[in-house]
Amino acid sequence: MPVLYLSHGAPPLADDALWTGQLAEWAAALPRPRAILMVSAHWESAPVTLSATRTVPLVYDFWGFPEHYYQVTYPAPGAPQLAEQVRGLLGAPVTPVRDAPQRGLDHGAYVPLVEMYPDADVPVLQLSMPTLEPAGLMRLGRRLAPLRDAGVLVVGSGFFTHNLRGLTWGSGPDEAPGWSREFDAWGREALERGDVDALLDFTHKAPGGLIAHPRSEHFAPLFVALGAAESELDTQRSVIDGFWGGLAKRSVQFG
Repeated sequence: MPVLYLSHGAPPLADDALWTGQLAEWAAALPRPRAILMVSAHWESAPVTLSATRTVPLVYDFWGFPEHYYQVTYPAPGAPQLAEQVRGLLGAPVTPVRDAPQRGLDHGAYVPLVEMYPDADVPVLQLSMPTLEPAGLMRLGRRLAPLRDAGVLVVGSGFFTHNLRGLTWGSGPDEAPGWSREFDAWGREALERGDVDALLDFTHKAPGGLIAHPRSEHFAPLFVALGAAESELDTQRSVIDGFWGGLAKRSVQFG
């Protein structure tokens, strides 16, 4: 299976016909996954923690939106077999693995999945980020790489630039502040070069790194994807690019 890093948007993504269409087309072009392992910017927990392995309510981890965004459902099947595979690959007690049996999918997981797999018929498991340290997340991704051969789609879900102070609701798809454009261009070029060292040190190497990501949780899932796809980084391609609310929605496929 390929490995994805996608920019997941906010709940109003559902109202953006261009972006929802891009996500649907992307999923249609992928091999059918046996299950999906999601690593979302919106779940940090150490040690590594696994979400519910049965269908439970979603986590509406956002505030101030119209009520209909809190009525969205996504009853994807749980993935207990995948959870056991993850535990085996992470090799507890070397890497302890905790369970959160009541935790549903957060919006970093279900918002894009609603558009990509709207029938909610693919089992989904969410994995927490135990750290935001890029090299540690890349090592985590390496451990998860064998899942690809078992038909599992590994997805890092974040946002290629993410500074909510710079969010401009209603701006056009080609409108973005300079710092967002510069970081996006730098990141695209680093990915095309396969320059993992630069990406790992993005806060120092990228133009406006700390402006594009005042906190790195939305870039961090990229490092899990890089680790899981390390043997095929030269296959990377941007499937979605452009801007939404001034933020770069670049989304990348490896393999």
